[in-house]
Amino acid sequence: MKFQSFRFALCSCLSVLSLFASAAAFAKSPTRNYYQIKIYHYKTQLQEEKIEHYLQNALMPALHRAGVKAVGVFKPVTQQDTSRLIYVFTPFTSLEKLSANERELQADAKFLADGSDYINADYKDIPYTRIETIVLEAFPGMPGTAVPQLTASKNERVYELRSYESPTEKYNVNKVKMFNNGDEISIFKNLGFNAVFYAEVIAGSHMPNLMYMTTFNSKEDRDEHWDAFNNDPLWKALVKKAEYQHNVSHADIIFLRPATYSDF
Repeated sequence: MKFQSFRFALCSCLSVLSLFASAAAFAKSPTRNYYQIKIYHYKTQLQEEKIEHYLQNALMPALHRAGVKAVGVFKPVTQQDTSRLIYVFTPFTSLEKLSANERELQADAKFLADGSDYINADYKDIPYTRIETIVLEAFPGMPGTAVPQLTASKNERVYELRSYESPTEKYNVNKVKMFNNGDEISIFKNLGFNAVFYAEVIAGSHMPNLMYMTTFNSKEDRDEHWDAFNNDPLWKALVKKAEYQHNVSHADIIFLRPATYSDF
């Protein structure tokens, strides 16, 4: 009986220690950021000017006042005549911060004054056609953003935004795992891809999918980096693993340039 009691006490002790170890590991794991990508669709030069004036002089200063350290504003390297686009990337330290953002903006008197022309636009003179919004959660392997360390001027840089769609939710979990557990992120880092973020889309029009952004001094610089990636021994070994097959059904690659006033 004494032996059984000792065994029970030992097992209980080990269980408690295991719980403490799990809690400690959880506590040490970094808090992941949440990202919002807003895509402004517009048609005319006048609309573009109104959107950019609003972003530069009203929205970005208001977001900075609210504690958002850096906001990214980007345009496609090649614009379509029928539907032109401006991308606005905003990182938040929590989902609560993201969801409260609109309320905070509406309570910011300076923001309302500085953005008055855009905010109070008449329905017959709208500053855009539509706004598309994507919400993302940062990967554990890169829980926050990084401002790229590039030497070229902003009008020469190329920012590459990629979206990888998966056949099912399970395959999407697998592709996310490939970036984190499979250490695909480290391959990009070691090769100097200057990533801004890696994240899983939790709300958007193309799901299930993940998105990430890498940056380069020029298109030639980008091509050289991807050649190195495709020939990297670690990548070749990773992409051949049976556990990571068939996890991407469609990929979109969008080349962007930062606005002169963009923080990224």
